[in-house]
Formats: sequence, structure tokens, C-alpha cells
Amino acid sequence: MKCVLVHYMCMKRNIPALADFQAVLSLHRAGSFRAAAARLGLSPSALSRQITGLEQRLGTRLFDRDTRNVSATSSGLAFARVAERMLNTVEDGVAEFEAHLSASHGRLTIAGLPSVTAGLLPGLLKSFSRAHPDLDLRIIDALSGPVLEAVETGIADLGFTAGTVSARSRLSFRSLMEDSFVAIGRTDGPLAEDRPYAWAELVEMPFIAMASGTSVRELIDGACARHDRVLSPRFEVAHLATAGALVAEGLGISALPTLTLPVLRTETLVTRPIPDFGARRRIGLVWRSGRSLSPAAARFLAHVREARLI
Repeated sequence: MKCVLVHYMCMKRNIPALADFQAVLSLHRAGSFRAAAARLGLSPSALSRQITGLEQRLGTRLFDRDTRNVSATSSGLAFARVAERMLNTVEDGVAEFEAHLSASHGRLTIAGLPSVTAGLLPGLLKSFSRAHPDLDLRIIDALSGPVLEAVETGIADLGFTAGTVSARSRLSFRSLMEDSFVAIGRTDGPLAEDRPYAWAELVEMPFIAMASGTSVRELIDGACARHDRVLSPRFEVAHLATAGALVAEGLGISALPTLTLPVLRTETLVTRPIPDFGARRRIGLVWRSGRSLSPAAARFLAHVREARLI
């Protein structure tokens, strides 16, 4: 009946207004024009004219009337059922949109490098979640390329990445901090001596490197180029946790940004300065250019500013 009724109204181009659905449902439930009109904030005569006009547009009687009673016809019952479902949907939609505007509910999706989501994000999220306990927060761990893609395609509202995005006109980049590199090794390994290590020394040791295409590897390769050194890694890995595990087993040393340390098992590891590394990893926040941030994303960006990272 619902499909037939909607099809009929569309064919006639007499799609009722929201107020018509409210009027029919209220009259059906109240059983009198006086009671229904009071609920709607109308006079009984105004409600009667509205119902009569709707019946004329639809070409069917919705209510049988006598001096005392009002009862829905079969068409009126069908219309009331459609009205109830439609009004419930409208109420749910309004509530959802109001929650979206207030940023108290809804979802905020943040993509980020694993080192950022493990080292920087937990502290920010702890205080942000305290202020917005009903907000559904989703975190996507990914390398720089997928992080940028997630933000560009709208899968993520915001992204924490390394480097810049000057070549990507669809993204805005705001620098947050610079992350220095340190050498990492076992306490009883090649870095056992507590002192700074030159880059030329490190590249001659069994080296565990991040895979090509990662932000860390780009900076490692840049350091090799500046020092005219060739890196021949013993292992190449895609994930920081894997690099840390291999170092912890004594299979080599590595050079990683300090922000990555929370990802690693540091009980058996030591970190040493690399004075001549010559570069820092720039960590920043990205979002889509020319697009308004969702209220939740805007609140989180303000929270990052309050934390004095921007």
C-alpha cells in the first residue's frame, strides 16, 4: 500500500508537505479536530481546511466525519502509517544533524602514521575524549601515501603525516613539530658504548631500514646522499614494530625518529644521538582544501591548537 500511495502521489505531482503528514497523523491519533488542532497549535477550523484541501489534492477521502467523531478511512489509515514512518525518520534525521552540529555525537575519523598514532595521538585523544565522551573516534594507521589518500577521498576527516603536501593542491598542511633521528640498538650490541655516533659509523653496521616509500626511509636516503654513503640494509621492513623487534633480537641497529619510540619494545634497547644526521622529520596535520571541516573535526583542530602543537 505504501508504494502504491507514494507512486500515486508522485504521478499526480501532489506530494504532501511535512505539515500534511503531521496533521493526518495527529487527527488519526486524537480522533477529533479540537484535540488534534490543540496539539498542532492550530484552530479546529484551520486544521479542517488543511485536511479538506489535502483530500482534494489526493482525490480521496482520508477521514469520515460526523458531528462528534472523526475516523480514518482505509486511505486515511494507509496515509497515517506512511506519515508515522516518515515523521519518525525526520525526527531521527534532525537529531542526528543536531548532534553533528554540536560535535557531541557522530564520528571523527583520523588517519595517521603509526609513529604518530602511537606517540602523539593518545595524549591528544585522552583529553579530547574527556570533553566529547559520546563522539565515535576512529583511527586509521597507515603510511604517508595512504594517509593522504584517505583524507583526499573523504575517508578520514584529518590526517597526521610527515613532510609536506605542496604538490597536492587538494590538501592543506599545517606543521605541528619536528622529530629528530636517533640510533637504536640492543644494550649489548654495536651501540653499547654510551656516546654519539656519526652517520658514517652507523651505515657500516648491520642496518635494519624502513621500506622505500616510507617517510623515514626518504630521510635516511637523504642522509646517505649528504654524506656520500651507500646504505645496504640487512633487513627492510614496512612496520616500525617489526624494525624494533629485529633490533631487540640483536639482528642489527636502526635509525628512527624519536616519536617512533613508543611503538618499540624499549626494555632491551638503547638510543644514541646522531649529531650529523642533518635532517628532522616534519610532522603535520592535513585536511581537504576548500572544504569546510565537520564540527567534530573543527573541534579537534581547535583542541590541537590549545595543546600548542599549532
